[in-house]
Amino acid sequence: MARRHRMHAAANLAGAVRSATRPGTPSLLQRVLALPRLVRAVRSGRYQGMSSGQLTLMLLGLGYVVSPIDVVPEGLLLVVGLVDDAVILSWLAVSLVRETEDFIAWEQAGSPAPGAHAHATGPASAYATSTTVPSEVVRD
Repeated sequence: MARRHRMHAAANLAGAVRSATRPGTPSLLQRVLALPRLVRAVRSGRYQGMSSGQLTLMLLGLGYVVSPIDVVPEGLLLVVGLVDDAVILSWLAVSLVRETEDFIAWEQAGSPAPGAHAHATGPASAYATSTTVPSEVVRD
């Protein structure tokens, strides 16, 4: 069972690395530099692509991985003790890649957060108060 969890965590981590290094995606440096802006935007409510709860879980996960206190100690259970860290670390890596990619795309688009008012800035601000006109789909 521990081996299966390790393999799953490794696969998730490898997928996150592949996703983060795809051509056309933000570089690792861009992602790292975006983290403080992401935290500020989520806390201020400007960016609604991520909830405060998600941000808190990611910070708790990071704290758990770097903390010397461990729920399943490696010293006593050897490899099994590393599985919990590997699972948290792989979840954190996948989450960071996905969230930073979405956030950087949001920043580059200049899109106001959903529900933003007309005082927003950026290219999309002129459309922040537009309304959708109902229409019908015509099938051939």
